[in-house]
Amino acid sequence: MAAFRGHYEHSLDAKNRLSIPARFRTPFSGGVVLAKDPETCVAVWTPETHESIIQRALGGLNPMGSEYRKLSRFYQGNSFEIELDASGRVTLPPPLLAHAAIEKEVVVVGVGDHLEVWGRARWEDEQRRLDAEIEEVTERLGHAS
Repeated sequence: MAAFRGHYEHSLDAKNRLSIPARFRTPFSGGVVLAKDPETCVAVWTPETHESIIQRALGGLNPMGSEYRKLSRFYQGNSFEIELDASGRVTLPPPLLAHAAIEKEVVVVGVGDHLEVWGRARWEDEQRRLDAEIEEVTERLGHAS
């Protein structure tokens, strides 16, 4: 699978449809999972990758335990499986728009195995935070905590 990289500025249309960048559409030809992310963005997954990530996250947990239920409820209960339309667009559901405080202007960000959709102002704030923290984070790589 090709890695998703870069970021692209877009605007939602009046029906809250997002045009997936053309270079990213092929992996989503079998469907799209739009999911609430723990951060204030919307995650865009292929169905296969989303399922794999969920199974890895839940794999070591007791399926009758509260942590399993909470994680499953958050990730499965806040995800929506849809298809790209003929123009390569997806409609962002209202709960996800509210979670990410997305209005019209968005940034689509490639983060390796999936995409993220951020409201433009929140993305700019996130970029400032990343710029301020990345040296410290990079220094910690390879060191025991």
